Amino acid sequence: MRQPGPIIGPEAFLAPEPKVVLAGDTEEARAIGRQTLEMYLGLKNALANWKRMGFSDEDLAKPGSNRLVDAVVAHGTADAIAARAKQYLDAGADHIPLQVLTSPDKLVPALAGPLGLQ
Repeated sequence: MRQPGPIIGPEAFLAPEPKVVLAGDTEEARAIGRQTLEMYLGLKNALANWKRMGFSDEDLAKPGSNRLVDAVVAHGTADAIAARAKQYLDAGADHIPLQVLTSPDKLVPALAGPLGLQ
């Protein structure tokens, strides 16, 4: 992840909203992620942002490459999702609101330990 400070300045409040899927199966998680990304793959601003981040036209062609989905949707175990959230904090984010694409009833309690919220 890039450090946003030089781009947005020190006074900005940075709150990226990563999409997250709690799933043990990678293909299942990607399928869930792709359902949400489908809308974004039709938005010029999202496509332009992803191109600036180094994604190719092939990555951005519907339904989105595995590389794109894996970068945009944190998925896997609660520990893996927590690690991705911490990457945003390490890169300078002030707050990380998670966009939960699966049942929050399972994800929220599962994340409490890895995020140190117990």
